[in-house]
Amino acid sequence: QVQLVESGGGSVQPGGSLRLSCAASGFTISKYWIYWVRQAPGKGLEWVSSVSVTGGTQTVSPSLKGRFTISRDVAKNIIYLQMNSLKPEDTAMYYCAADQNNVIAASAKYRGQGTQVTVSS
Repeated sequence: QVQLVESGGGSVQPGGSLRLSCAASGFTISKYWIYWVRQAPGKGLEWVSSVSVTGGTQTVSPSLKGRFTISRDVAKNIIYLQMNSLKPEDTAMYYCAADQNNVIAASAKYRGQGTQVTVSS
């Protein structure tokens, strides 16, 4: 059974950092594209970042580049999202998602339950 469990969210002040984790089970992350997406209150899903099957291609939304970094630990089957210099507009529910093919992140076959990130002073 494929499962993705996000953790690491919380409340942080502007300028702070958080590292989100996504623990995968039921499959090997080295055989799947992994995505981070987010949904702010009242808005649609927004693609944040993705890592390819081989891990050789790691991309971040241009609007977040320089602040967010995706990484993975294949041995632990965990994907991370390091978020620095957080802004109030980063407040959202963050989800990780997985698909064996490179798809639009919002349509990835599997998605976790999400972890809430709130950036506020």
